Amino acid sequence: MNKIRRAGHDDLEALYRISVQTGHLGNDASHLYDDYRMMGHIYSAPYLKYSPQLSYVIERDNQVVGYCVGTINTVKFEATLETQWWPSLRRKYPKPEEGARSTWTADERRYQMIHFPEKTPEQISIRFPSHLHMNLLPVAQGQGIGTLLLNKWMQCAKRYQVAAIHVGANAKNARAIRFWQKHGFSELDAVASRTIWMGRVV
Repeated sequence: MNKIRRAGHDDLEALYRISVQTGHLGNDASHLYDDYRMMGHIYSAPYLKYSPQLSYVIERDNQVVGYCVGTINTVKFEATLETQWWPSLRRKYPKPEEGARSTWTADERRYQMIHFPEKTPEQISIRFPSHLHMNLLPVAQGQGIGTLLLNKWMQCAKRYQVAAIHVGANAKNARAIRFWQKHGFSELDAVASRTIWMGRVV
């Protein structure tokens, strides 16, 4: 039996766990990291803290197997992270040496993202000001659970007058790209990067 509910502080560890267990193109990336929290520091934990009204989880047999988190205004959220979230993490995780980029570990690549977070291209954040991240554990993928979770998030977002949203998918993650396309997201023109930006009207 699947149950969708608003995420709470007690779900923080589950968000960290799911982030790393889906961190390699939807599959487990735990073996790549020394610190299993690196993915969650960037893609899930800050949403629970600074955008709790749009943070949802899905449970199966009393275990959280997926989450959908997002924010109403991407520009404001990124500004909040710059002043309130990244500073303490930057003190904890050193900036990796630029000259050794070719030998950076997975952890060090995330250190770089903490010190120099990727900003959403302005042409996207203006047209599609809201955004979300969604991840399901492999045991919950391909069963329609993602659709249920996304629909719930959308219903909630409408209550906050969210009108247009965007997502970013790794260009190599064909499965994720197909999912977003299936649910009405279209690829957007943006600066060349490993991220495929997609958007839709709510």
